[in-house]
Amino acid sequence: MNDRNMNYEPDKSMGIKVRRFIAYAVFIFLTLLCLFWFYVLLINTTRSHSHLTLGFTLLPSTNLFENLKNVLTGSQPILRGMLNSLIVAGLSAGLGVYFSTMTAYAIHAYEFKGKKFIFTFILMVMMIPTQVTALGFLKLVLTLDMENSFVPLVVPAIAAPVTFYYLKQYMESNLPLSLVEAARIDGSGEFRTFNAIVLPLMKPAIAVQAIFAFVSSWNNYFTPALILKKNELKTLPILIAQLRSADFLKFDMGQVYASISLSIFPVIIVYLILSKHIVQGVAVGSVKG
Repeated sequence: MNDRNMNYEPDKSMGIKVRRFIAYAVFIFLTLLCLFWFYVLLINTTRSHSHLTLGFTLLPSTNLFENLKNVLTGSQPILRGMLNSLIVAGLSAGLGVYFSTMTAYAIHAYEFKGKKFIFTFILMVMMIPTQVTALGFLKLVLTLDMENSFVPLVVPAIAAPVTFYYLKQYMESNLPLSLVEAARIDGSGEFRTFNAIVLPLMKPAIAVQAIFAFVSSWNNYFTPALILKKNELKTLPILIAQLRSADFLKFDMGQVYASISLSIFPVIIVYLILSKHIVQGVAVGSVKG
């Protein structure tokens, strides 16, 4: 009996090592596959338009600074567009996440008539594509004389049903109502309880949704293209699209790749800033478990 157990344990340990090796190999392959396209983008950023027409190469070229110079001094105000995108995406992500957390907290912590209906209605709104309401939204913007303004891009982003739903589900498992009741007994007001207790507990979920909201607004082309007509107010995706749609004599693929590379760095910076809150939340969750 002991001999069988001794033979079984090494076999079991070997099977675990094999499965772990396969899992790591798959993860490494998928990681390299995802990063490969960033590598292609960076390589193409260093190449001139004439070199890009010859096909792909794994080795970088020497036109990086020339492409960046052409982008920054070209006909399209790329830096201004990047600033516009930062303003719109930053306000949309910040306000959207804050008020979505507040809405989720109200649904989670309070009991009132029509609570289930409101929750269901928000989920129904989540199923409506943006393109369906675009015509009515544009008509409203023109009626309010808000064309060429960032307000129609930021204010609707505050009502984010997807963000609300994710935060509501996170609250179900990570925000005990006993903690809220204890704060009320200690004399804490509702806004103070929300800002001082609820928001810190929700940091991991808020960080995740802030990243998603920022990237979604940063890459949004459809709505800004309907509203923003002045060149100095256009966001970065619109300006990049204009570079790509230039006529044959003005078209420069090197500038297009350089502008796309510039557009990625703010997203990476936002992720690096917010990712530490995600890691901290995972670590706290594992300690609690």
